[in-house]
Amino acid sequence: MSTEVRVPTLGESVTEATVATWFKKPGDKVELDEMLCELETDKVTVEVPSPAAGTLGDIVASEGETVGVDALLANIAEEGNAGPEETRPRSEKSGAPQGETAAEATGGYSGSDVTDTRVDGDGEGSEAGGGSGAGGQQVDIMVPTLGESVSEATVSTWFKKPGDTVEADEMLCELETDKVSVEVPAPASGIMGEIEAPEGASVEAGGRLGTMRRGGEGSAHSAQEGAPQTTTAPGAYEGAEGQAGRGDTEDAPSARKLMAEKGLSPDQVTGSGKDGRIMKEDVLRAAEGKGGSSAKSPAPASAPTPAPAPAPRAPVAAQDEAREERVKMTRLRQTIAKRLKDSQNTAAMLTTYNEVDMTEVMALRNEYKELFLKKHGVKLGFMSFFTKACIHALKEVPEVNAEIDGTDVVYKNFVHMGIAAGTPTGLVVPVIRDADAMSFAGIEKAIAEMGAKARDGKLSMAEMQGGTFTISNGGVYGSLMSSPILNPPQSGILGMHKIQERPMAIKGKVEIRPMMYLALSYDHRIVDGKGAVTFLVRVKEALEDPRRLLMDL
Repeated sequence: MSTEVRVPTLGESVTEATVATWFKKPGDKVELDEMLCELETDKVTVEVPSPAAGTLGDIVASEGETVGVDALLANIAEEGNAGPEETRPRSEKSGAPQGETAAEATGGYSGSDVTDTRVDGDGEGSEAGGGSGAGGQQVDIMVPTLGESVSEATVSTWFKKPGDTVEADEMLCELETDKVSVEVPAPASGIMGEIEAPEGASVEAGGRLGTMRRGGEGSAHSAQEGAPQTTTAPGAYEGAEGQAGRGDTEDAPSARKLMAEKGLSPDQVTGSGKDGRIMKEDVLRAAEGKGGSSAKSPAPASAPTPAPAPAPRAPVAAQDEAREERVKMTRLRQTIAKRLKDSQNTAAMLTTYNEVDMTEVMALRNEYKELFLKKHGVKLGFMSFFTKACIHALKEVPEVNAEIDGTDVVYKNFVHMGIAAGTPTGLVVPVIRDADAMSFAGIEKAIAEMGAKARDGKLSMAEMQGGTFTISNGGVYGSLMSSPILNPPQSGILGMHKIQERPMAIKGKVEIRPMMYLALSYDHRIVDGKGAVTFLVRVKEALEDPRRLLMDL
């Protein structure tokens, strides 16, 4: 009996991932919940545990391949079986008649003349799955999972036409939905076949876009097809030779490919991943530091045809263009850009400002910070005070903690506080759940834990979803005043800023006080100006006199 290893749910609006690293190889023994591989998305890194104990069979999705949600990654022969079916003698195959191949037993092939070859087509001379051995195995090009609540898409652009040679993971076409654009990669190397859904056609999730032939004349089909980075350009950093001197550390496939494109060697890149692993962002930084000369190197022949630019650029002088560097946006940056622009286009966003005297909070923190650290094992920062003050204000102005769903207003009788955090790859917003039921120590511990995960790229999608209100602290970067953008579908976000000493009039006298500007951006469709101002005044009062938090005033 075998168990399938499939891609887990990747989170809201995330439809695909890249297989970064396999920790096991075919034939290895695996335990229940033991980590089998690691996937990279545009937001987080996802580890895939073993769904059963047994022996790892064929790896269907190799390192570097792009996979959709619920796609098959590998198979596991559970304990008590002889191992991967295709490696066992035909006479011992469970449930398969004498002489039947492993592929036939699993429904991969039909016909008695097919030899005992793997369904995924590895090895020279693999027979055709569709019955025509000369042209290679036919592979369907399917619409990937489009995301939660998205059932159909429109075919925007085909980058290939019938008869073109394609490489594994090369972009074949682009789909547009009402939420995101989805690129469809080639499931294998081979020849492009029939296009069944032309540009402009509407397709449903799981539908067929067209077909292709695995292998065939003019392709890179060989015994090595399906191995990691078989389509990397000459000089690419790959395999055991590329790993010399770096132990068992395996760099991200996307980083290896980009190093080849940029003309960089691993020695020129400083890895920021686990055990010095080189990530794609590290290569981009190294290329930028190199002066951008590598950015003009020719792209590999297998690079997909880029989609048309959304708008023409202004004319650029030849001498200026030679000094420019063009770098493709990361998936995370594209997602951030789209969500922020959607927020501006959807919400009636408005910002109100106030300022707060931080004297009392700073005095209270300085008085108890050592005792707090000794008892709770975590430092007392300002974020717990702001979180508590916002929770206090949200109880009085509940519409700031609500959201619009069609023609309904959904009021949240709880506070899941989002704390925006900057990382080397972009802005993320981990969520502290039920923050209204936490103590100062509980909030500080949760913020510290989420911050560490954000810096290491280990946040799960579940830890970044479901927030009801967000706090963004631009003050850590020196910002004196700004207007934060809403994190939809939330209706409010508080912007903190730099604490700066300023002369203030206090009871008729001028005193130097540590002051901070506060900004509340809110959705005017649901929050009136009175409610927004009241919210910000309550936050100001709670911070200038923290005893009000104890008295619930």
